[in-house]
Amino acid sequence: MADFLFEVGLEEVPARMIAGAQAELEQRVVKMLERERLVRSGAVTKSFATPRRLAVCVAGVAERQEDVAEELTGPSVKVAYKDGVATPAAVAFAKKAGVDVADLKTVTNAKGEYLAATSVKVGRPAAEVIAAEMPKELAGIYWAKNMYWRAGRPERFVRPVRWLVALLGDDVVPVEFGGYVAGKVTYGHRVLFGDAGIELKAPGEYEDALRKGFVVAEVEVRRQRIRKALDHVTRTVPGLRWREDHALVDKLTQLTEWPSMLLGGFEKEYLALPEEVLVTVMRDHQNYFAVEDKDGKLAPHFLAVLNTEADEAGMAVIRHGNERVLRARFNDARFFWEFDQRARLMDRVALLENVTFQKDLGSYFAKTERVRKVASGLAGLVAARGVVVDAVALDDAALLAKTDLTAELVKEFTELQGVVGGLYARAQGFPAKVGDAIYDQYKPSSMEDGVPRTVEGALLAIADKADTIAGMFGLGLEPTGSKDPFALRRAANGIVKILAETETALPLSFDEVASMGTQNPAVAGKVRAFFAERLEFYLREVRAQAYDVVKAVLAAGSSDVRDAVGRADALTAVRGASVGDAGDFVAVSSAFKRMKNILAQAKEKGIAAATHVDGGLLTEPTEKALAERSAELAGRVSTLRAEKNYKAALEQIATLRPQVDAFFEAVMVMAPDEAERANRLALLEKVLGDFSGIADFSEIVVAG
Repeated sequence: MADFLFEVGLEEVPARMIAGAQAELEQRVVKMLERERLVRSGAVTKSFATPRRLAVCVAGVAERQEDVAEELTGPSVKVAYKDGVATPAAVAFAKKAGVDVADLKTVTNAKGEYLAATSVKVGRPAAEVIAAEMPKELAGIYWAKNMYWRAGRPERFVRPVRWLVALLGDDVVPVEFGGYVAGKVTYGHRVLFGDAGIELKAPGEYEDALRKGFVVAEVEVRRQRIRKALDHVTRTVPGLRWREDHALVDKLTQLTEWPSMLLGGFEKEYLALPEEVLVTVMRDHQNYFAVEDKDGKLAPHFLAVLNTEADEAGMAVIRHGNERVLRARFNDARFFWEFDQRARLMDRVALLENVTFQKDLGSYFAKTERVRKVASGLAGLVAARGVVVDAVALDDAALLAKTDLTAELVKEFTELQGVVGGLYARAQGFPAKVGDAIYDQYKPSSMEDGVPRTVEGALLAIADKADTIAGMFGLGLEPTGSKDPFALRRAANGIVKILAETETALPLSFDEVASMGTQNPAVAGKVRAFFAERLEFYLREVRAQAYDVVKAVLAAGSSDVRDAVGRADALTAVRGASVGDAGDFVAVSSAFKRMKNILAQAKEKGIAAATHVDGGLLTEPTEKALAERSAELAGRVSTLRAEKNYKAALEQIATLRPQVDAFFEAVMVMAPDEAERANRLALLEKVLGDFSGIADFSEIVVAG
């Protein structure tokens, strides 16, 4: 047994692509070694990644494959021998099995007598196997974008390959890819260590050897190094702290090999600009961390993560350069901010005629008019159901929502689309509800993002997203497979999240949102189904609900998002828990599944249930008990459902277990007597109907 190390050295890889490729390379190498019988399942592995390398180390790799004996069955004896002499069929089979014809055996199976042989597949040396298979695994890694870099050569990769390392113990494995043959030499930091190679004697030396070459190869170690440096450097200025930004930490972890920290500053006069503008410039354009005081207000400092280290004099030069670049960006932002203020947002509405939304759906002016109509319709629905909505503020926000697309600040800093419109609305004296709704119109941008803060903002965001989805579906531009060029899944996810998580509950159904977005019934139907699919995603991936719980809840109704979430939470809470001495919910779910199956089988056979349960035909004590107890519980459950107290309702349903169990032990539903059979089927239908409004319990998976 030996450790196996593989590393591919590259030109700098885009940060966003590194994590996925690191995980895929590790997975591919392990699966290849398992497939080739060189490691057992559960092998100890460790992967590494920097902008210039991907690497994986696997412990306990066999030096050669185990021999494998395989029992082969060949032609029938009648075909294999003629007059006692082996036919070409027998000879060919022997050759395939790697044995002499004389060593062939005869076996008897259901079809008769056949030739058989034991073929031994001799294991190959591990180095030979890895050298043959590793290039295929490397070439198979998925990249969002890749390239050719050698004229006339077939390989494509994210960036040109610059070196390969492949060590099995202390022996080199001659893996070939991209014009290179693997060796035992890796390379350190491009600037701090230079072009000198670092020779490895064994895989276990990899991390320490690279550290001497100013490379921290392990991603998590680099991440913690950055976080500790952020904490340490910020503390040098009393009262300050760096503004937490997980995404930026991850990005800079993948952008550096030897991270160090620099604290810089800028003039306080720039703090007159909105924080959103300053932070966007620092974060999105310069990869700087913002710094704030103890009250959370922006301070005139920034933190830059460098991929180098320098003495005090060198660091001063680097700091000066970074401050000069940031100052120039802030000056640009200030100029655009002041320039844009010369035009009122109302004056910009007409300019939207010249900004195309989509070639078949017209301009942003046309979209604005559609969104105003949808938002007004949604506002009317929720207002009629007791939600307080400022209809005037909502309409103003819908009218002005896209006007910042004509602003110079958004043209320069596209990340601020919507945010700038909200800031300009506030600066120009519009009510806070208008500015906040415009500011939040694109929320949530992801499932991790927050929802709009106000009812008006939530309705505007829903209207905008619904219009986009309906418009694209109307043109046949629906998402397919992994392709979603118009980000319609993200838009639908946003609608689901808003309906589920807005602090003031918005009593809107998918049907209503879809119908407001389009007047075409066929398109509205497709959009409703799309929303339901996204709700299933939300419940499973965001709320972490079990697959069968989601199926059960959605089978009982999926149009009301908040209601579906409440039902799923309640079902998860009671599932598998005993409820007093009366029984437990899982057992009742199993019984409901049985009821549903009986009714389905009866329907397939053309056996109809009675239109109602006839008490006079209930002859068995257990069926009478089930009818009486279910009728008693139905009223309580109905009241609890109306109060949306789903957990208590499910606990009540669980108490039906004794009557259900006794019924199935003593009663034959498919009785010979037609009237009795139809009556019992009607009883099952009634029980299912009375208690399946929260969830279709037959979807719950029951062990055994």
